[in-house]
Amino acid sequence: MQPRNLNPQAESKLKITETNLTTIIEFILLGFSDIPKFHWFLFGLFLLIYVIILLGNGIIILIIRVNPALQTSMYFFLSNFSFLEICYVTVTLPRMLMDLWTLKGTISFFACATQMGFFLMLGATECFLLAVMAYDRYVAICNPLHYPLIMNHKACIQLVAGCWINGIPVAIRLTYQIFSLPFCGSNQVNHFFCDIPPVLKLACGDTFLNEMMIFISNILFVSVPFVLILGSYSRIISTILKLSSNTGQIKAFSTCSSHLIVVVLFYGSATITYLKPKSNQYEGTDKLLSLFYTILTPIFNPLIYSLRNKDVTEALRKVLPKVLALCGN
Repeated sequence: MQPRNLNPQAESKLKITETNLTTIIEFILLGFSDIPKFHWFLFGLFLLIYVIILLGNGIIILIIRVNPALQTSMYFFLSNFSFLEICYVTVTLPRMLMDLWTLKGTISFFACATQMGFFLMLGATECFLLAVMAYDRYVAICNPLHYPLIMNHKACIQLVAGCWINGIPVAIRLTYQIFSLPFCGSNQVNHFFCDIPPVLKLACGDTFLNEMMIFISNILFVSVPFVLILGSYSRIISTILKLSSNTGQIKAFSTCSSHLIVVVLFYGSATITYLKPKSNQYEGTDKLLSLFYTILTPIFNPLIYSLRNKDVTEALRKVLPKVLALCGN
């Protein structure tokens, strides 16, 4: 497997215009073509990771649905978050596995735009859902007497629906703006999926307006939820420290620590990727950081929530033997 360069077959995918420029109608995802000796190892590794993500998050959803003790708002949000993680990773991983298997990496203009649109929509949804989960913990710890009234079932459904719906307009708008630009140079995307920075590098002409729209979207759909999360946890920590009982402090911290770890993993890697200076020398680093918030975070979530949550651990002990028994039969 050699690094993919433009060849006659690839050039045939470029439409010649009357002005002697070429308009790209197909992209080539370079992925991990710079390490060709490891492509079968990477295929096996990422396939295993994908299966683990599906099983891990699927089991979380299953035990929350069947266990009466987990029918609370916190676990309602957690089951939605696990479903979101399955959708989020499915946007990128199957495509990457196919590219590693076929050694081609070609993706049509429309497929690339579709992948980017879904990736942006699910990414924005994840930011909002993490903020909602932080708000849920804030109400539970700082205002426990009114918690059942504030976080009732109807309110939870409305919050989750809002998280999913709010990401759609910005995803469509950004994707449309980026793919409305002329692409008249190289069609090689130095990434394993159609992310904004590597695709925007291939655009011709002035991209200032697009970069401003991306910046504004990051403020609204990434920074604002993150500020809300920080505000929630500052109030939570302040309330916990005022508790007289050490047991109460430990229990309160344990209900928040899992979510806080997930927030740090997701926001840490995504922030470094999108806010660091643009430079070609960081392209390899970009791909590694992207693996954190697109693949590694979803695989860690079930482990984090199951190992650090006694209710989930207890539910796993009850449900897993029954599931294994059914599979054995």
